Amino acid sequence: MFRRIKNQYLRYFVIFIYAIIIFFCAVELNFLWLFGYTPDMQDIKSPIMSVGSQVYTADGKLIGEYYHENRSPVEYKEISPSIVNALVATEDVRFYKHGGVDFYSFFTSILSTAKGDKRGGSTITQQLAKNLYSTRKRKSQGLLRHIPLVRTLVSKCKEWLTAYKIEHVYNKQEILTLYLNTVPFGNNSFGIKTATLKFFDKTPDAVTPAEAATLIGMLKATSTYNPINNPDRAIERRNTVLGQMEKYGFLSQADYSTYTKMPIGLNLSYVENDSHGDSYIREAVERWLKKWCKDNDYDLYEDGLKIYTTIDSRLQQYAEEAVAEKMKMLQKRFDNIWGTKNPWRDSKGKEIVDFLQKAEQHLPIYKLLSAKYHGDTIQIKQYFEKPKRMKVFTWKGEKDTTFSSVDSIKYYTRILNTGMMTIEPSSGKIKVWVGGINHKYFNYDHVNQSKRQAGSTFKPFAYLTALDNGFTPCDKFTDQPVSIKYTDGGKEQVWAPNNADFKFSYQEMSLRWAMGKSVNSITAQVTEKVGWDKIVEYAHKCGIESPLKAVPSVSLGSNDVSVYEMVRAYSTFLNKGQKIDPLLVTKITDHDGNTLQEFALKTERAISEEVAWLMLYMFRGGMEEPGGTSQALWEYNGLWKKNNQIGGKTGTSSDYVDGWYMGITKDLVTGIWVGADDRSVHFNSSESGEGSHTALPIFGSFMERVYADPNSGYSYGPFPKPWTKITKSYDCPSPRISTDTTATDSLNMPLDTLNGFPPDEKQPGTNP
Repeated sequence: MFRRIKNQYLRYFVIFIYAIIIFFCAVELNFLWLFGYTPDMQDIKSPIMSVGSQVYTADGKLIGEYYHENRSPVEYKEISPSIVNALVATEDVRFYKHGGVDFYSFFTSILSTAKGDKRGGSTITQQLAKNLYSTRKRKSQGLLRHIPLVRTLVSKCKEWLTAYKIEHVYNKQEILTLYLNTVPFGNNSFGIKTATLKFFDKTPDAVTPAEAATLIGMLKATSTYNPINNPDRAIERRNTVLGQMEKYGFLSQADYSTYTKMPIGLNLSYVENDSHGDSYIREAVERWLKKWCKDNDYDLYEDGLKIYTTIDSRLQQYAEEAVAEKMKMLQKRFDNIWGTKNPWRDSKGKEIVDFLQKAEQHLPIYKLLSAKYHGDTIQIKQYFEKPKRMKVFTWKGEKDTTFSSVDSIKYYTRILNTGMMTIEPSSGKIKVWVGGINHKYFNYDHVNQSKRQAGSTFKPFAYLTALDNGFTPCDKFTDQPVSIKYTDGGKEQVWAPNNADFKFSYQEMSLRWAMGKSVNSITAQVTEKVGWDKIVEYAHKCGIESPLKAVPSVSLGSNDVSVYEMVRAYSTFLNKGQKIDPLLVTKITDHDGNTLQEFALKTERAISEEVAWLMLYMFRGGMEEPGGTSQALWEYNGLWKKNNQIGGKTGTSSDYVDGWYMGITKDLVTGIWVGADDRSVHFNSSESGEGSHTALPIFGSFMERVYADPNSGYSYGPFPKPWTKITKSYDCPSPRISTDTTATDSLNMPLDTLNGFPPDEKQPGTNP
């Protein structure tokens, strides 16, 4: 056919045109599945902006959703002309002249890029095609996606085809409306209405040209030009957009000069009411799946996934009830202790004078105020002291009040928080996740985002190291002063920890007794014997991932770790010495129920079965040994039936800042932290602030609820019998002696962790 064309160059040109037509047809038809999905006319006429994902508990209860809550559509008449003009002037000045694809702009952008001035050539319609139909995501790509340059060419062709279809179905105003309703502004915010409310507390029809330029300027890079996080760059980009508006006649020279000199003028007072089931679990699942979504090219907020977690709705409810019950009591205790006094104190108990000033400076708005008022501290102070109506959290429900920003800081700084996690080590499934007392008012997750000093809950890693390196639970040490020389940062140091009561009994104790009673002097001797670097090695081996400073005090919990890490590491003992990767999600399906991924437990041998079982026996010492620090659990009568056994470890950091309890039953491991978010705020005595008085009661109340429910799946019972032959001696009962009921369980500066909560002595295995 082509041979009929005598002119060689014309013949080649015609062949080239035919090839392009055939290529576009192949793309449109997805020939041999090479090119992937392309939106058809029905898709264009009925666009689906996004389909949210849903999160379920292990027993099928919906507990949260992910979708772009801010994609509230507006009509063209509800959009300020300034927004439209800024968009056209910046993104596609020939928008009203082309039919979806602007080849002039496309080729000039190629030339500009070749000269080093990189700029895009996509029209607004093409960008809409990409945003609305995800033409560049893996699910829209065919077999050719594995060839880099060809993949880009196919995506561009699909955008052209889709853009022409869009222009065929919609007029220019409708295209602009669709675009502005779907374009992302970062931070999971989609659509112009969301953006105007979020940044200026205005509807889209009320923004000024300067505000419109700020928002449209963000489209180039939503993080880089975010006016909250990068105000200087945002102003620079806004002025560039204003310059484009002035250049193309959308703005007068006088208005351009006025608007470029104005501050951004953010108003961040708008609060989104719809929480979409926001919870600590929902956010934890999102963090847990972040890498999976990236690797598999899925968007939780748009792809309609169904996510099945390991969370047990019954246990979760019991945990939340226990937290609410005990934290309410703890807050009342805390408020009674401090009264009208300010609780932010240094290690000597003196009030920190500049605490409020520093707290203000840490707020994101402080930087904006400083720029707005040019560093005038008087005006900034006036802003923080200006009263305003607001709702605040209380344990009796939300309260309407009038607070200044300073009042709000004072109020919330005094509130205690908690983190709690329960896991079933045999399956690796996380059963309970309580990230705090109230997600609406306290977003920070205290299970795996927060890290705090572990106190004496870290001591078991010292005893684990000893048992795995020649020692037995029956080996004896004397409770006496110890002084350890070591080098830190090239300097010679001496570490001489005191016991909780600043006394030494000079009594000989087995390792089990010493760990159960949490004796600092013996823990220090064990640390010296096995080596503090070795203890760090074993802690990491069991599942602690945070960096640990290898110094003698490491065994007394001087490092910061998360509740998540501690529960994971303690699970190694109940899981026969196998370290686990905890599971929060078991299965993900698509919107139609097709399985996309199932997650299986991954384990790794950390310690021997014998040592793991011996550690469980050691943990029981907290209940059974004289002065054991877990013996406050005897007060919970619902725990002691059918020969039930519980092991655990309390912990308290310096100045009673952090209270911990790690509880172990035959099936579950639970970790609980209690404290204020600011470390300067804390209890002032061992009687009020120890882990045995703050975190342990939550565990006791939780397990009582679990055991009381015959359908919970968890019952009373003793710890498992040895999984293998036990070669080390361990049956060495301690003498029954009267105990000092004034001993404490705390880490006092600068002596690091001091421990021990000694209730009245009870005979092990009995229910008083």
